[in-house]
Amino acid sequence: MTDLFRFYRQPELQNPSLIVGFSEDAGELAPKVIDYLNEKIKGESFCEIEPSEFFSLGGVAIENDVAQFPEGKFYCGERKDLVIFKGSEPRLERYQFLQTVLDVAVHHCKIKELYTISGTISSIAHTTPRSILTVFNQPEFQEKLRGYGLEDMNWEGWPALNSFLLWVAERRNIPGVSLWPVIPFYLAAVDDSKAQKMVLEFLDRRFGLGIDFSDINEAVAEQNERMAQLRTRSPEVDNYIQKLESNLTLTQEENEKLVREVEGFLRRKD
Repeated sequence: MTDLFRFYRQPELQNPSLIVGFSEDAGELAPKVIDYLNEKIKGESFCEIEPSEFFSLGGVAIENDVAQFPEGKFYCGERKDLVIFKGSEPRLERYQFLQTVLDVAVHHCKIKELYTISGTISSIAHTTPRSILTVFNQPEFQEKLRGYGLEDMNWEGWPALNSFLLWVAERRNIPGVSLWPVIPFYLAAVDDSKAQKMVLEFLDRRFGLGIDFSDINEAVAEQNERMAQLRTRSPEVDNYIQKLESNLTLTQEENEKLVREVEGFLRRKD
């Protein structure tokens, strides 16, 4: 149904892959990665999914005094082998929404592979070595990416929207993978530059983008410095993080206090 989406222009593409990120994500990881990637490849929107079929337009969410309008936009830039989709999670007709994303990607862009991005929250310390957990929809594609240092994800629970998208893609014989970088639970409400960098480094390596990471390296260094400052100022926070570094479990009360202390400190500029 062409009335579900609207093209501004027809991009010039060459056997592209599709990268998908939804706005609702832990630490805003997916939208931050998508925005960073678009900036680096000079991505511009060329197609938009019409929101009326998938979102209730009777009211608009307000966050930090800013209206949050639903979006579902496709981007391309200087790279002819990449299509990027950034969208809000649909409130209505979720299956049809995912089918529409793939209709545009397959019939109009001729994509060959699918990559989705979403953070997964873990009870680890920010100083613990990180990993990118993955879910594939085809064993052959999993084997193809075996040399990229990705780890298999074991999960029992209600599947996320990215998992549904992988399933829909598998039914169309589109190889796909969901990338789930691990985010410490106390950084889930703020930017986690390290997790963002991990995903971007994978995409840079996979597609040979040649990204200059000097800016995000500074953000990672600043995050580490701020956390070090907090640990120095608050022996209690330092004790909680030391427990996590030793693979010990915090109580619910300790978890909540650590989240409050970290979020409050990182949002201040002192």
